[in-house]
Amino acid sequence: MRIALLGDTHFPRGLSRLPDACLAECQVADAIVHTGDLADMDCFTQLTAIGPPVVAINGNADDDAVKALLPATAEVELPGGRRLGLVHNGGPETGRLARLRKRFPGCTAVAFGHSHIPLCATAPDGFMIINPGSATDRRRQPHHSMVVIEVEGDGPLTLRFVNLDDDGANLPAELIRTVQ
Repeated sequence: MRIALLGDTHFPRGLSRLPDACLAECQVADAIVHTGDLADMDCFTQLTAIGPPVVAINGNADDDAVKALLPATAEVELPGGRRLGLVHNGGPETGRLARLRKRFPGCTAVAFGHSHIPLCATAPDGFMIINPGSATDRRRQPHHSMVVIEVEGDGPLTLRFVNLDDDGANLPAELIRTVQ
């Protein structure tokens, strides 16, 4: 299974369309997952038109139509009976890994947005939290970004942070906040 993970697109404040490299990753995905702050229905419409099923949640900057359509949290079923939890705001950095594990006890991983900062934090037992950054509104980050998650059967979740400003190259490791 291949998941295109996006967050914080903030249409139309950032770019008003997804970058070509983002579209290319979404087109070959089995599912598109969005961690909130689409901002308006145009973004949701663009995502659903790409083709793969879309799972999205709302965020604090979403308009009323998006908030009425999308839930505040969700879970995505992964191969091997695992689950990916979704929430927009992961809260303060201190204690985030434990807090999100407690909030989504049945999940192998939790994806969140809000900060626009690409991040992967992993507990010793493999539980992880992921922030894809933003494909369209990088704020103070050096690059627009997203994540591609790949998982087969009972195998591990493999993450690839994608630099959308460099035609989909891997985001340099030093730009991803990692916490063990």
